[in-house]
Amino acid sequence: MSEGDHNDAVYLKYKALEDMLKVIVYSSQSALGLTPMLYHLKYENREILFIQTGAVGTSIVHYVVQSNKPEKKFIELKRLTGEFVYVDALGTDTLSLYVPILELEKVTYSFPF
Repeated sequence: MSEGDHNDAVYLKYKALEDMLKVIVYSSQSALGLTPMLYHLKYENREILFIQTGAVGTSIVHYVVQSNKPEKKFIELKRLTGEFVYVDALGTDTLSLYVPILELEKVTYSFPF
């Protein structure tokens, strides 16, 4: 995505991380079985967690503003209940998704607040 394309994205801001993580659970259960990547970014002095979804030519950015930077490297996300905890490493629970939190330095998106 080039610098000028960021206005073509659709932004969905969530009130709580739990709600945004439901998108990951739903996506992982789809026919394609794709799990969106979870990104962390410090943006304008705010801690942002976001995922990007959408087909070619369409970008949907799901994001939530957090009060603190995530202290651990993964989220263990229960597929059946949507409950989650931060963890340091991959686990062995086959009913959970282990979603890495990827640290970004910069993005071309302009998050609307």
